[in-house]
Amino acid sequence: MPCPPPLTAMLQQHLEQYGVVDDGRLFRSLDGGDVAESTLARVWDKARKAALSAEEYRSPLARRPYDLRHACVSTWLAGGGISAQVAMWAGHSVAVLHEVYAKVLAGLEEESLGKIARILGLPADDEDQDEDDLDSA
Repeated sequence: MPCPPPLTAMLQQHLEQYGVVDDGRLFRSLDGGDVAESTLARVWDKARKAALSAEEYRSPLARRPYDLRHACVSTWLAGGGISAQVAMWAGHSVAVLHEVYAKVLAGLEEESLGKIARILGLPADDEDQDEDDLDSA
């Protein structure tokens, strides 16, 4: 699973400070057992209230912790992640990845064409426009 170095450092610091229980779990109750679902829901709700605006809090944004997984995979794709790699990281097939996250890829055609043009050493469309503007001046 990819993790930016600053987040990895935060996780390592947390592990050094708090450790894990014998079975390797990071999150545990005060007595070392499983965290109750009601506790998770309460803490998640409190975190959403603290992190989001009132309008965002009323919206479905990050309503469940699982929503973060969807946001993460969407970010990887929108950021230009290679579908096969993103699918592997997410534990999906490429077909499922594209079926579930296709809307994230919509509208990225121009960006993709620009990347292809750069790899081929061709001017991007906006560079062509700038040259046309200079020629007509």
